[in-house]
Amino acid sequence: MSTAAATSARDTGADEGRVRRLPQSWPLFLRIFALMLITVLLVQVLNFATLLLMPPPTPIIFSTTRIAAFARTGVDPARLLKTEISTRRPDPTDSPRDRRLGAIIATDLGLPASAVVVEAERSGRPMFADALRPPIPMGPPLGPRRHRNFAALENALFGPFVVSIDTGGGRWRVIRPNSAIMGPWRIRIILWFLVALAVVAPIAWLLARRVVKPIGQFTAAVERLGRDPRAEPLTLIGPPEIAEAASAFNVMQERLNRYVEDRTTLIAAVAHDLRTPLMRLSLRLEKAPEALRIATEDDIQEMSHRIGAAMAFVRDMTRNVRRQRLDLRSLAESVTDEFADRGDDVVLQAGDPLTIEGDVPSLKALIGNLVGNAIKYAGHAEVLLYRDRDTVVIEVQDRGPGMQPDDLIRAFEPFFRAEQSRNRDTGGIGLGLASVRAVARAHGGDATLETRPEGGLRARITLPG
Repeated sequence: MSTAAATSARDTGADEGRVRRLPQSWPLFLRIFALMLITVLLVQVLNFATLLLMPPPTPIIFSTTRIAAFARTGVDPARLLKTEISTRRPDPTDSPRDRRLGAIIATDLGLPASAVVVEAERSGRPMFADALRPPIPMGPPLGPRRHRNFAALENALFGPFVVSIDTGGGRWRVIRPNSAIMGPWRIRIILWFLVALAVVAPIAWLLARRVVKPIGQFTAAVERLGRDPRAEPLTLIGPPEIAEAASAFNVMQERLNRYVEDRTTLIAAVAHDLRTPLMRLSLRLEKAPEALRIATEDDIQEMSHRIGAAMAFVRDMTRNVRRQRLDLRSLAESVTDEFADRGDDVVLQAGDPLTIEGDVPSLKALIGNLVGNAIKYAGHAEVLLYRDRDTVVIEVQDRGPGMQPDDLIRAFEPFFRAEQSRNRDTGGIGLGLASVRAVARAHGGDATLETRPEGGLRARITLPG
């Protein structure tokens, strides 16, 4: 087995070992199950407390005498009865108790028994009927007082009922309870429900937050990694599912960084080794005809510059960066002041300080590349810095000739030059904008180019704020 294969196998084994070594904790499924179970138990406990502590509703009992008095006067002192006139003849009832109550009311009003129809059991057994029905005597005879109480209950109406009284001419006076939708008993139930909600909601919120907190931490760590590929590995403590995801993510990050470093080192080595054959070609051209020598030396010199620019680009992209809090406006002022000291036409629009987290040398080179391009191709540059919600925007614009739409798309490709001349002083190497985009994306942002409506170009850099 080759050394590279052995190293790869060893790294893979180490990565798999790191993935397996996970902190032991409750699985996320059990945490969610426990949360739901605790919440349901709390609700049931409160319901049981409601059953024990809150008294049942007390039925309102209407005597036949009270019904008859309300039929004569139309006034109920407690306002618990209501009446209306109907032309619909009520259906006769099949209940012996309803017929007996109707006859009692008719006798009290001095009307025939057929003139009063009571419907108290039309929708089923009356509520509390069993509770109010006299029990079957199982012991000594009941006393006279208890007999009178049960007799009074037998001659009373309770629950939903309708009493229809014939007033002549096909018209019937209908009397029924004036039951309120929100009675006292229902109000007590609603108040108890609100109390239960106030007790259960904070507990459920705290438990749910404890369950999802590791997921939020994992999301924030992944976002931080997207901004800085060389960020510290994730160190999350939580359910095994989250720990496994964090461990696998750390392994993936390490593999990606190792992959990029290997490819970058290969490119740098190739660029470095190309200088030796170029040097030999230069020495051999000394004996060539002058016309051929001059033309070839120009190509060799251009190739040497390209190799040097590529090595510098690779070196800048692979160096270790140190992120820190910085004032982007102060950094931009230092760059524009350097250009202004050389006599270049560059303006930085005034504004408030913009504090971000970034690498000072990289961001300074980014702004310097954009300002340098604007001055080179348009003769001047205008720099704007502002905050747009949760991002910071850097705009460098000019009033130059601009670029073709197709060139705007390819402008950030390495070694692309919109100026097609072979003169490096006017066309450059073609790595400036590629470096700009690489720095912006390494900070979690991006870089774009667009044509200004009034003419010229606008380079926009967006960075996390």
